[in-house]
Amino acid sequence: MNENITVILLSHKSKDLVINFIEKIYEKFSIILIDNSNDKELENIIKIKNKKITFKIIDNNGYGAAINYASSLVKTKYFLICNPDIEDLDENKINEFEKAAKLLDDKFSVLGPRYTNLDPKSIKQSDEGKEISKMKFISGACMFFKKKLFDELGGFDENFFLYFEESDFCLKASKVSQSYQINNIQIKHNIGSSVKVTNEKEKENLNKLYKWHFIWSKYYYYKKNYGLLLSILYFVPIYIRIRFRILFYTINKNNKKRENYLIRLDGLMTSVKGNKSHKRIDD
Repeated sequence: MNENITVILLSHKSKDLVINFIEKIYEKFSIILIDNSNDKELENIIKIKNKKITFKIIDNNGYGAAINYASSLVKTKYFLICNPDIEDLDENKINEFEKAAKLLDDKFSVLGPRYTNLDPKSIKQSDEGKEISKMKFISGACMFFKKKLFDELGGFDENFFLYFEESDFCLKASKVSQSYQINNIQIKHNIGSSVKVTNEKEKENLNKLYKWHFIWSKYYYYKKNYGLLLSILYFVPIYIRIRFRILFYTINKNNKKRENYLIRLDGLMTSVKGNKSHKRIDD
């Protein structure tokens, strides 16, 4: 048992992935499992088979809120947050994060792995030739923190429900420390597979939710970190494109694509007006 690292897993309809993930690291690290989908079946499995895991069911107030809550339960020096759709992360690779932290003399804000299966256009990664590389941002799918600094920085901004909370944290943390990518820790991230859906309608509703929150969070992130003027200049062309697409698909009677852009418009205008990220799967 590594007594310096706690692994935090967030489950939202991710029972099978979570159970498979736990099997690889159970009794190797302290584990905190947070479920925000009221999964009683998962709760029963953990209580019977994995009693040493700290398991909590909480309201679904977003990714950042769940991680902040989990971090309040951490008693170790470090903690690692992971999406359940991460592959190839085992005991040895998790221990490599601690080795890197010691090499850096704990002078870091966030550490992240190298992803081996992602399109370079979807995520910025460092020069693979370096063992440890400075980064501006670390993907929220897998982040290694020193608890003391995480607490001092106030954790994640809970106004974000989905998207950009990790970028916001990294930007905030860059004022006091540096983020790094550890290139010898190589893993896969199967993006978008963590939430189990049972039919096409549920999948479609989930994708609509993602679209809404992505643009809400993007505007909120830019306004918060770069100011109102720069945000307006950046988003005016986006607003015009969305309006044009809505008109175009209205004329062409493509209701499905028109609805997708109406969702984007609603998410953007909700954020511009300063309203909360209220959209949920049942809305």
